[in-house]
Amino acid sequence: MNASVPLVSLPGGRLLIPADDATSLLRHLAAGWLHAVYEGEAELDPGTTLALAGVLMELADQIDVECIAFMPLRDEDDDDHDHDHG
Repeated sequence: MNASVPLVSLPGGRLLIPADDATSLLRHLAAGWLHAVYEGEAELDPGTTLALAGVLMELADQIDVECIAFMPLRDEDDDDHDHDHG
């Protein structure tokens, strides 16, 4: 699997990636594990795999929720101005 993820380098060497890329990766990894177990493609313990996949999905959901909460609310005044000029 090849993936191209845009990275942003911060002072001090920290890297940022877009949240949707991170959550997509987590969900894709969880789905891949589950598929491998249910298709018999990997010798993974089904219970452990299900638990780990659940953790990855919960983490992806938490990132989504925190990003939504971080987004600024759109002012109703902005909506009124959009209608006046459009």
